[in-house]
Amino acid sequence: MLRKVLIANRGEIALRVVRACREMGIASVAVYSDADAAAPHVREADEAVHIGPAPSSESYLKGDNIIAVAKRVGADAIHPGYGFLSEREWFARAVRDAGLIWIGPPAEAIGATGSKTAARQLAMAHDVPIVPGTTEPLRDAAEAVATAAKFGYPVLLKAAAGGGGKGMRVVRSADEIAGALDSAKREALNAFGDDAVYVEKYIEGPRHVEIQVLADAHGTVISLGERECSVQRRHQKMIEEAPSVAVSPELRKRMGDAAVRFAKAAGYVNAGTCEFLLDAHGEFYFLEMNTRIQVEHPVTELVTGIDLVQWQLRIAAGEAITFDAPTAPRGWAIECRITAEDPSNGFFPSTGRIRYLHVPSGPGVRWDSGVETGSDVGLTYDPMLAKLIVWGEDRAHAVARMHRALEELVVDGVESSREFHLRVMEDDEFRRGDIEIQWLERRLPSIVGAQASPEQVRTAAIAAALLADQERRARAGGSLAGAPGAAVTPAPAASAPVSAWAERARREGLRR
Repeated sequence: MLRKVLIANRGEIALRVVRACREMGIASVAVYSDADAAAPHVREADEAVHIGPAPSSESYLKGDNIIAVAKRVGADAIHPGYGFLSEREWFARAVRDAGLIWIGPPAEAIGATGSKTAARQLAMAHDVPIVPGTTEPLRDAAEAVATAAKFGYPVLLKAAAGGGGKGMRVVRSADEIAGALDSAKREALNAFGDDAVYVEKYIEGPRHVEIQVLADAHGTVISLGERECSVQRRHQKMIEEAPSVAVSPELRKRMGDAAVRFAKAAGYVNAGTCEFLLDAHGEFYFLEMNTRIQVEHPVTELVTGIDLVQWQLRIAAGEAITFDAPTAPRGWAIECRITAEDPSNGFFPSTGRIRYLHVPSGPGVRWDSGVETGSDVGLTYDPMLAKLIVWGEDRAHAVARMHRALEELVVDGVESSREFHLRVMEDDEFRRGDIEIQWLERRLPSIVGAQASPEQVRTAAIAAALLADQERRARAGGSLAGAPGAAVTPAPAASAPVSAWAERARREGLRR
């Protein structure tokens, strides 16, 4: 059993690992930058060590420094979370070479799957279907034109070392190739330090479906089923669910078997995810393997009852998997990524201090967050504030429960994606599960452009007036309560596009 784990990350995933360690009787060590000195994960860990200024390049990405801290505090393992150093082969190797336990796949497995071209070659060799395309980086535009002609337009140029849509361009004709290739290579070099780009056939309107795998060091690899991740904006996932409406039991088994074959071929150990495109005809194509815990892992936990982070720790300590792969998911789970962005203004990042945070609760509701009332939100790190996850008996129940939970959520001080998620839950196409990876881009104008009804506007105005009165009284040293008998109109069932600050005022007025 592990004794002490250093968590080389921040925010909600760091706090998630702290909690897993505490339940297992393992001591936890947080690291933090100047910007995170007051963060919840720092307070909740058993120990915390300052590692540098706010920029990640001077703190969370300084692997040698993090390893030195782990040695100094007597940690016997490092958990990288997701992002930052989690998929860096050199860091996994350096942790191992320092005599510490790496809570993740072997460095060799990261290397075998870290390049998309290398992963495609490995998939082809083990009968895992891939999107038709090249397995070597393109040399120049002439080769790109010749290759695209062979597959037929449209094609997709993709950074070999990429992710998150960086270094990716859709090309629909030969005369677009040269410019798109130059642009993709520049972006890839800036984002990943590698300008290698390859080409593959562009699949129109597919779903993004991924398979969670778990592998121990004793040769057991199992699939824990699929997650639907098709609600994306600019290749960034925004809502995930498990299972997928498009996956039958037979298809689930075929995709799971393919993911297990790939993981075994890569020598994979620990938790990982194989990502696939699923077309309208039920054919699936391997995209890549994520060699870490995923942001969306909670939806799998809720439909399987398996704590993935605790099993990461158990497997790293040498334990064998003691259960069989689940044959079917139990119920339905949905996750919304709550970000500090303004959907009505092109998802422009929002900064400031969270003056008040009201967290949803009740049956089947989970809140994974790295912020609280009083937290400062800046531009240094990813804008994700929290993950709101719900479980329901079926998809309709889960959608209704998520809608209810979002209505309870209040984030004051910064703009958030709450209203956007509410409107997605109300969208008829989403409710039917009629989605694919281009769905949100097509529907976004109608989702974020929904207008408030006169009743909703009146509710917002009353709430704002109540808040203003409370603040005047506070400045004057009087009571914070509203004037006796002040009229407050309850919010209608549909989501009202009012600020979280006004929503707080409305709620406090109702309580009083």
